[in-house]
Amino acid sequence: MSNNDTLGARIDALETRLTYQDETIETLNKTVTEQWKQIDALTRRMTGLADRLQQAENTISERGAHEPPPHY
Repeated sequence: MSNNDTLGARIDALETRLTYQDETIETLNKTVTEQWKQIDALTRRMTGLADRLQQAENTISERGAHEPPPHY
């Protein structure tokens, strides 16, 4: 094999690796983007649930100050 053949084979191998790496990067980018959307949705949901829990706790403590326990 001549130097030109060897160089051509190396360039072909690098181009092939680059193509696969580009595909991998695109797949990872899509995955990260989808996961970020899920994390954002879960964060908003958790914030909503925390707000609801705080409201429920406030309601219970307000009621508890004015009403006797249910077993009386």
